[in-house]
Amino acid sequence: MRRAVVTGTATAAGVVLLLSLKPHDSTPPAAVGSGAPASGTPAPAASGDASDASATTRSVTGDAVDTRYGPVQVKVTLTGTRITAVEAVRYPSEDRRDREINSSAVPVLNQEAISAQSADIDVVSGATYTSDGYARSLQSALDRAGR
Repeated sequence: MRRAVVTGTATAAGVVLLLSLKPHDSTPPAAVGSGAPASGTPAPAASGDASDASATTRSVTGDAVDTRYGPVQVKVTLTGTRITAVEAVRYPSEDRRDREINSSAVPVLNQEAISAQSADIDVVSGATYTSDGYARSLQSALDRAGR
């Protein structure tokens, strides 16, 4: 009798865990496979900073990387070869938990990328899938920028 209770409890727990998994959205992102986005073209500095006229500022958008919870896509702004800004333009935000995790993880990843000046950044605890997709999208943007 005791074995039946333990087995039944374990089975019920397993079913609950399986049902709590979020299904992956199989809709392909629009930017994938379409080549470099229009924002990936070099542009002159729009900030009006005349002190460094030789360095051009450009924004390059990386590939949309599919993760378990949805696509992650990064846009990087470079002045010359230096990363000056990074923005996650797409990341999982479908449900409350996604928004909760990524509202704190994405700013940390943005700062890490600027500090590291590369895609070799640390994973944010609790946002492993987003961190991995972020680093891969950032690397694709840097590759497009020739860096």
